[in-house]
Amino acid sequence: MASTKERLTQLADEHLDLGSGPDFDAQLADAGVSSVAAVAFFKKVNEAFNLSLQAEDCLQFRTLGILAAYVVVRHAGGVCAPNKSGDRAWRIAET
Repeated sequence: MASTKERLTQLADEHLDLGSGPDFDAQLADAGVSSVAAVAFFKKVNEAFNLSLQAEDCLQFRTLGILAAYVVVRHAGGVCAPNKSGDRAWRIAET
């Protein structure tokens, strides 16, 4: 089974025009990903990882690294929340 990062890399290669392999730390907007392409990509991410991200959720995932962290936390059964620093790095929230 592919890791989350491997699967996201595959999806990005298939559905985003990023050139060579995706940089998980680069801002998607800086890489030239349009909002339309981002929404279409997130639909594929929803399907691949059984998520229910909405179009407006795309804004909080500025990098593939942030998205990967979110997916890992969700699949670990955690509740996701931004860190207290507000940097949008995800952690498992206490419930």
